[in-house]
Amino acid sequence: VQLQASGGGLVQAGGSLRLSCAVSGSIFRFNTMGWYRQAPGKQRELVAHITWSGTTDYADSVKGRFTISRDNTKNTIYLQMNSLKPEDTAVYYCNKFPPGTWSAYWGQGTQVTVSS
Repeated sequence: VQLQASGGGLVQAGGSLRLSCAVSGSIFRFNTMGWYRQAPGKQRELVAHITWSGTTDYADSVKGRFTISRDNTKNTIYLQMNSLKPEDTAVYYCNKFPPGTWSAYWGQGTQVTVSS
């Protein structure tokens, strides 16, 4: 099982980052995929999701700032994050949406830290 998120880092408020997640074909193919995040002391939350055909939806907190996309030939999803805020600081993960039977598999995630 592969859910390998990458691209995180330290950025100033207002900056941008682009996350990538390489996913096993068994999870990726024909499924809706999502980006999730977990801040210290908080529960994991859904940030955005994208269907196999490319329909997207976003949490209200990131609408207009984040863009989710996918490349179905590479089993990879992306998250373009613009106008980052300190409250976006979290570990970001990808998984199927909803995770269902894959809920036990999250990978290591990628840390995003936004300084004020």
